[in-house]
Amino acid sequence: MTLSDAELLARMSRHVPPTAVLLGMEMLALDSTAGTTRMRFVVKPEFCNPMGNMQGGFFAAMLDDACATAIIARAGRRIAVPTLEFKVSFLGPARLGAAVIVEGRCVKLGRSIAFAEADMTDEESGRLLARMSATCMPQPILERPDLVERTP
Repeated sequence: MTLSDAELLARMSRHVPPTAVLLGMEMLALDSTAGTTRMRFVVKPEFCNPMGNMQGGFFAAMLDDACATAIIARAGRRIAVPTLEFKVSFLGPARLGAAVIVEGRCVKLGRSIAFAEADMTDEESGRLLARMSATCMPQPILERPDLVERTP
């Protein structure tokens, strides 16, 4: 059964991985034909270094979520998207309390490998803060009792 973009967005907003709950991910939009997603995060104190800037690992986690959801959107079915490798370029700080927009795009979806990119921008200024390129391994999700997913 193929879901419309609105149905897929609603499902991805309801069934959220615990990591995305921790990060405070808000799904804003997706386009399954283009293989793109758009989400919003707010930089929490727990994400910051002593200078009040978000630590790089949190950048990477947010960008990785955008890459994975873009691949899922393009796939048009429920899949897992383990990341095999990624590269992040940090271009500017994300400051405490700032809202950031993260846009992911599926560059190529193959049978065993997918390539994706994501950009993070400051919501207020539109300034590019970081860019990720990632290689992932899409695979079917079997209904399992140990699947870690919850509805916030």
